[in-house]
Amino acid sequence: MSKGRAEAAAGAPGILLKYLQEQNRPYSAQDVFGNLQREHGLGKAAVVKALEQLAQQGKIKEKMYGKQKIYFADQDQFDTVNDADLQSLDAKIVTLTAKVQSLQQSCRQMEAELKELSSALTTPEMQKEIQELKKECAGYTERLKNIKAATNHVTPEEKEQVYREKQKYCKEWRKRKRMATELCDAILEGYPKRGGWDRDR
Repeated sequence: MSKGRAEAAAGAPGILLKYLQEQNRPYSAQDVFGNLQREHGLGKAAVVKALEQLAQQGKIKEKMYGKQKIYFADQDQFDTVNDADLQSLDAKIVTLTAKVQSLQQSCRQMEAELKELSSALTTPEMQKEIQELKKECAGYTERLKNIKAATNHVTPEEKEQVYREKQKYCKEWRKRKRMATELCDAILEGYPKRGGWDRDR
């Protein structure tokens, strides 16, 4: 056994007695070991030995519960509580419960705010974003300036003239197409059919 573990084992009875008196509820040796091993570095064997020692000394009580022993503080050391005291304790419990619920609600709100702030841009990131947007805007401004300075713009009048000429030529094309179709129909109407032409030959 290491020196630290030996010192913890030596102080185990005092630690366990204080713990059971403060909690004032029954525990098995395994429960006590699980609750205190991380904080005090107690081994399970040291916990079992200390609990048995305290029970033998009458400082705590033990009872068999099924196949395991249950340990709890000696209730004779506590003052008797009357109905008025119990009602007062109940009122305190209600008040403290409401306070706990209020604090839990506040914690949830702060957690939500923290999550929102964590997902937001930091000041350096925001400054970088602003610089990139300014650069992008400057590029668009320069492009617009070049477009305005160009000399090959189509004026509204020129656009209207092109539109009118398009309509004119489309109309003339449809007219000539109709004439060509009518002429072809007239020629084909007087042309011998294939069967009759073959007989003449």
